[in-house]
Amino acid sequence: MTSAAAQRGAPIEGLAGKTILSTTPAVGAERGSPLTKSPFAALAEAFDREGVRCCCWKSARRLPDIFEGRSDLDLLVARADRQRATEILVECGFKHAPDAPGRDDPAIMSFLAYDEASGAILHAHLHFRLVIGSSLFKNLRVPCESNFLARSRLSHTFNLRVLAPADEALLLLIRAHVEINTLDPVQLRRRRAIAQKFKNDFAALAPGLEPEAVRQSASEIFSPELAAEIARASVSGDPTLRRAEIAARIRSELSAYRNCNSAESIVRTAARMAMFLVGASNRRSFHVPRSWGRRAPGGGVIIAFVGVDGSGKSTAAAMVRTWLGAEIDVLSAYFGTGDGQASSWLRPFKALAPIAGRLVTTKPKGASHGRISDRPPGPAYSLLFAIWALVVAADKRHKLILAQRATRRGFVVVADRYPQNEILGFNDGPLLHRLRWAPDWLKRFEAAIYMRAHRAPPDLVIKLHVGRDIVALREPEMSLGLIEERVAGLAELKFPGSRIVSIDARRPLDEVRRLIKREVWNVL
Repeated sequence: MTSAAAQRGAPIEGLAGKTILSTTPAVGAERGSPLTKSPFAALAEAFDREGVRCCCWKSARRLPDIFEGRSDLDLLVARADRQRATEILVECGFKHAPDAPGRDDPAIMSFLAYDEASGAILHAHLHFRLVIGSSLFKNLRVPCESNFLARSRLSHTFNLRVLAPADEALLLLIRAHVEINTLDPVQLRRRRAIAQKFKNDFAALAPGLEPEAVRQSASEIFSPELAAEIARASVSGDPTLRRAEIAARIRSELSAYRNCNSAESIVRTAARMAMFLVGASNRRSFHVPRSWGRRAPGGGVIIAFVGVDGSGKSTAAAMVRTWLGAEIDVLSAYFGTGDGQASSWLRPFKALAPIAGRLVTTKPKGASHGRISDRPPGPAYSLLFAIWALVVAADKRHKLILAQRATRRGFVVVADRYPQNEILGFNDGPLLHRLRWAPDWLKRFEAAIYMRAHRAPPDLVIKLHVGRDIVALREPEMSLGLIEERVAGLAELKFPGSRIVSIDARRPLDEVRRLIKREVWNVL
């Protein structure tokens, strides 16, 4: 690692199976360089330069939060410009992230980008038609996209076009009457916050709002009577005042632009509600790879964190799950036997392990923790250990199958550890080789499971390196000799077919997190 690129601090790109040392910022990431510009700012600049007809169609009041990564960007884009718009998004570092089957809408595309300056994932929605409705099912279209785009105004502060005040107020009133729904489970805990957001958005428009302008804008969509009623409602200053007759009339007059009729809408909304509740329970308790949110750009991947005990693998994996999980379907996979989540194969044996540990006060050569002697395993220990090794292998096989299914369904699998058969006696490798008496057919059974992992390696392996002193401090039961072996063995693991990145986990925590996020984003 002595090339000029490495000396300048740039990550060195390698082929699959090559180690890439990522411990310093990329060239050009210094303050003031182009790489520090927000992806949203670069996107707005490119759209303006290329003449793409688009505008932010939700509240202009939230543009500061959007450009700082605290909110999503919803863009209305002229259909004739949709091809160039998607090309520009890709050029600005955005990646297409499709919604889960059954939730996608042909008039909407979602794109994600990573803002390294803030560490946030930015989310842009491209709307080629203005579709509105409940959180679970957008059934109605507001057929005024061309007029809204023609009247949009440029926000010089953000170099992005926004709706004219009357058009923005009209959409707020329509959405407040259609989208706030007491039966929507997605809004269950956030209904007051959602209503308050509508109020705040409308209050920002109210001082300069002209009811006549709202009426004229509404008359392009609705009958004169309903347009006048909406204009009168705009004077109240509160778009969340539910007038049931107005909501019913809005739905009736937009019925020609529905996705489906009322009966089908109720059925589809109920089905999505059930799927939403099942999905929420699954993410919390069952962890079955069934997509409900958004699939990973380009398909699913497996990201594995490896390192010696005490190197921070679990902490790093949890950070990535939280960071990605807000935007993409993520599946957690723990391939160890410690405090992580165990499958039904391993759970009862883990519960019995402390009892067995108290009965076996001295462990034979080859164990990693506790009092270790130079004696080979005795019959009783060998029998217990053989059972344990086979159950652990079955647990890994079960999780490998789930991980592969998840990637086929568009999940990002975040693995704490990963099975390997390169170094016997090292982390997450086969165990039965420690027993001299174990029959060959039993060892072949175990070896086949680890070979499965070898043939389906992770897309990205992040090696977390720490000093021997840190491992000794965090794992006081490990002998110094074994720590030396583990540290040296980590450097030798190749994981053929994987992209490997080595990170010095002794660096400041914020820097380690930034490096991990960068590498994870690059593999998506």
